[in-house]
Amino acid sequence: MPQVLGRGSKHPLLRGQEAQGEPWESPGSIPSSTSHTMDQYSILGRIGEGAHGIVFKAKHVETGETVALKKVALRRLEDGIPNQALREIKALQEIEDNQYVVKLKAVFPHGAGFVLAFEFMLSDLSEVIRHGKRPLAPAQVKAYMQMLLKGVAFCHANNIVHRDLKPANLLISSSGQLKIADFGLARVFSHEGDRLYSHQVATRWYRAPELLYGARQYGEGVDLWAVGCILGELLNGSPLFPGENDIEQLCCVLRVLGTPSPKVWPEITELPDYNKISFKEQLPLPLDDVLPDASPPALHLLGRFLVYPPRQRIQADQALLHEYFFRAPLPAHPSELPIPQRGGGPGPKARPGPPHVHDFRVEQPLAESLPDPELIRPYLPEG
Repeated sequence: MPQVLGRGSKHPLLRGQEAQGEPWESPGSIPSSTSHTMDQYSILGRIGEGAHGIVFKAKHVETGETVALKKVALRRLEDGIPNQALREIKALQEIEDNQYVVKLKAVFPHGAGFVLAFEFMLSDLSEVIRHGKRPLAPAQVKAYMQMLLKGVAFCHANNIVHRDLKPANLLISSSGQLKIADFGLARVFSHEGDRLYSHQVATRWYRAPELLYGARQYGEGVDLWAVGCILGELLNGSPLFPGENDIEQLCCVLRVLGTPSPKVWPEITELPDYNKISFKEQLPLPLDDVLPDASPPALHLLGRFLVYPPRQRIQADQALLHEYFFRAPLPAHPSELPIPQRGGGPGPKARPGPPHVHDFRVEQPLAESLPDPELIRPYLPEG
């Protein structure tokens, strides 16, 4: 972890900082690697641009290490650090190092703003879906989902809800490793249930139904819905629910899951926007009609994520024990996965990898995560 200011000190960029629409939680301390400056980096190119900054590929002049630098500019110093940047720093401080979460290496001031230095990742899952072979091989889909679920399970175990899971925020390393990135909307969640949050979170195609109905109290379920959408997209080769606005987004969901009712989802009547619009009664579609090429275990797991009541969605750590991951073909090793370059250029071909690793334990690295047969026995067919 980078050096941090003491808890009693006030970073000058924090002056005037208040959340808009949600209670702001101070990160306690802003990491500030005083030994880092922009002079120590050589900019190699531009990766992309987000709501609060531009991301560059850069090389540390002394060590030769390649990193991603997110430069966050402040319009006025008295406005303080943008709230999303604070959340990203806070979330990454809370969860520290995990092999399925992108690593924040340093934070340092630069001009009228500051810079976040991350480990460099070659591509992201949206590039894999967009430019890779369609559809992905079942073993490849399982590998991506396994890594995603490990990262989500670790975040949730540390009370972090990402709130913007989507393929573009799942970065891919040169070795095929998937890591969760962009914690700008993440929150450290309270389980007391009385805190209000914004419903304007998550990219629309991956936004949970409770958010589309205006929910201000929610939890890990919004991430679990997004995970289901990502699984469906990996199986389908394109988004499951590509709505162009919030109403159309709800319609996309209703066409597949049917019209929600208080009988199926009792809490729906308490959501702010429930009575603002009514939909024609629709029955749910069988998931094998929506994804006819997917295996029954894949569809069963998908159905455990894509349910209306948030508390009924399968938890990430439970999903890692689903039979889907233990039926042939087993998850591919990361070295067997496609690695496209950013921007759609041709990437290196997957290298022949070692034998499949039965990789599922959240707290252990890949090489040490062989499953305990007793844990998975209930999920295996008899005989």
